[in-house]
Amino acid sequence: MSQTQKTLSLNGRTITLLGTAHISNESIAEVIATIENLRPDCVAIELDEKRRASMTDPEGYRKLDIIAVLKRKEGFLLLANLVLASFQKRMGQNVGVKPGDEMLAAMTAASKLNIPCIMIDRPIAITLRRAWAKNSLWGKCKLLSALIASAFDKESVSPEQIEALKKSNEMDSMMNELSEFLPTVKEVLINERDKYLACHIWKAHENNTLAVLGAGHLPGVQAHLEKLAAGEETADTSDIEDIPQKRGIAKYAGWIIPALIIILIVTGFILGGKNVGSKMVGSWILWNGVLAAISALAAGAHPLTILTAAVGAPLTSLTPVVGVGILTGIVQAIVCKPKVSDMETLQNDVASVKGWYRNRILRVLLVFALSSLGSSIGTFVAGADIIKSLPGIQ
Repeated sequence: MSQTQKTLSLNGRTITLLGTAHISNESIAEVIATIENLRPDCVAIELDEKRRASMTDPEGYRKLDIIAVLKRKEGFLLLANLVLASFQKRMGQNVGVKPGDEMLAAMTAASKLNIPCIMIDRPIAITLRRAWAKNSLWGKCKLLSALIASAFDKESVSPEQIEALKKSNEMDSMMNELSEFLPTVKEVLINERDKYLACHIWKAHENNTLAVLGAGHLPGVQAHLEKLAAGEETADTSDIEDIPQKRGIAKYAGWIIPALIIILIVTGFILGGKNVGSKMVGSWILWNGVLAAISALAAGAHPLTILTAAVGAPLTSLTPVVGVGILTGIVQAIVCKPKVSDMETLQNDVASVKGWYRNRILRVLLVFALSSLGSSIGTFVAGADIIKSLPGIQ
């Protein structure tokens, strides 16, 4: 038996866990052979329904509505998805395999034998949002830096290195590094998903189930399955299926800075008169507008988009309901409407700086991200300037 294959006998049921490297020709062959030899009652796939649909519909990106994405406040989520997909695609180029080909092979092999497939992974949108929400400010900065670094990393990966990813010692090393660098992300991406995957395998209630998983999940999934069989855990995953709700003061944190700015400006008018108050208002408008506009310019935005950033940033910074990035992104998408060719080259263009400026969809996302960053910096710079303008503060 392969070192990446575990067969468990639990409460009269047989559950086989098959660990794969997501960009491995050997994994594809092993998945097909295992399904044909075992003829399980069902095949559990480490995908969610949305990713399954995108894999079986390669033209899916042509249906992307970037304006709708921004209106749903999913701009950063789309950015993260594209960067991660580009990273995996680049890793698989040396071996001629696309990310997730072994999952597609599992579905195809099962279909030929009339074996039902079930998708057992948590939706990627929930996973990424939980990883973001559970991180501290410093953790978010580290996560963003890691994503940016992976987007432009040109290091090639050999077939031997890819196959090594299926070995437990290699996986243990990688998981330890991730735990040290981003412990919260490791908890969400690995630990929580181990539990989620195990629970949904268990819910299949088939006598003979084959689960096709990334090799890194095997130890955790096995441990959870054994606890489920022993009654030490339940198959309820509701606690890890939602975005963590903000509590206490964090729930109102988005309103705190705008409220403080307004209070400071009102105080300036009261204590320093019209001149001081007007200076504070001017500082707020200037720093927010100028930095957001400069950031939009750096993203290669259309002049109308830059004007939107300059006018919108001072207003949107006073409310957490809508950010200036949403406004600038929508305007950019309207005045420089993405073409079909942008959809077709989207995943390739993510991997280069030129691609971000050439591709109109990526340019919209770049405008969205940079104008948001510029406005955020402007808020803190203007806030400091307003505080210094208060009467009695030198």
